[in-house]
Amino acid sequence: MNKVTWVLVVSIIAILFEFPVRSYASHPLVTDDTGTQGKGNVQVEANAEFSREKEPSDGMSVRKTAREIGLITSVGLTDEIDLVLGVPYQWLKVEEDGTTTQRENGLSDVSLELKWRFFEKDGWGLALKPGVTLPTGNEGKGLGPGKTGYSTFFISTKTIDPWAFHLNLGYFRHENKADERKDIWHASIASELVITQGLKAVANLGQERNPDHTSNKHPAFALAGLIYSLKENFDIDLGVKIGLNEPEADYSILAGFAWRF
Repeated sequence: MNKVTWVLVVSIIAILFEFPVRSYASHPLVTDDTGTQGKGNVQVEANAEFSREKEPSDGMSVRKTAREIGLITSVGLTDEIDLVLGVPYQWLKVEEDGTTTQRENGLSDVSLELKWRFFEKDGWGLALKPGVTLPTGNEGKGLGPGKTGYSTFFISTKTIDPWAFHLNLGYFRHENKADERKDIWHASIASELVITQGLKAVANLGQERNPDHTSNKHPAFALAGLIYSLKENFDIDLGVKIGLNEPEADYSILAGFAWRF
């Protein structure tokens, strides 16, 4: 079975079993790096996230919980260009004073991105990552905005062994049916530290424009985690993300694995 066949098989299994994805860097990081798979190589990531948020609203205590499981498949078209497919599935729950008022689940918006590393020298890497988000999620259930969105990210990586540092600056055209902001910016930085052979510690800070046009508080987060290589081509990871202000979820637990072949 060749690599293209493997990609098709894994993607079909993911959709059939509602086993989806988020298109990020070395999970659990949110900030992407400039690394690509190399021509003809494939990486499959399975990621999970559980988040919880509690806030007062009109004299009531409102608690929101969300879970997401996802699959990201990256295919090396050339040594410098990857095609990245993300298929996410979500579970959403809202409770008011302990009573469940909303419970939804389903496929969220599928993403398709192209990562192009256009510069690499002396430990520096620069890349661009344009993408499109397809309205496959049901907007009535809160699983998507109901319209096709577009994004472009600038990515920079600097490696100084045993450290690596990453910067992302991005723009997302958030077309939607909910009267939310359409122009969303993103800025984040991350670092990785090799502790021992096969084990890395990671940290991440970031902020993104709030789609709620009634608020000028923009969600910000801090993240810490570990990535462990069980084999040269198989990694597992675990991370904790903390909201630094009110619009961001109070905390999130992230876990996943990456398989390269």
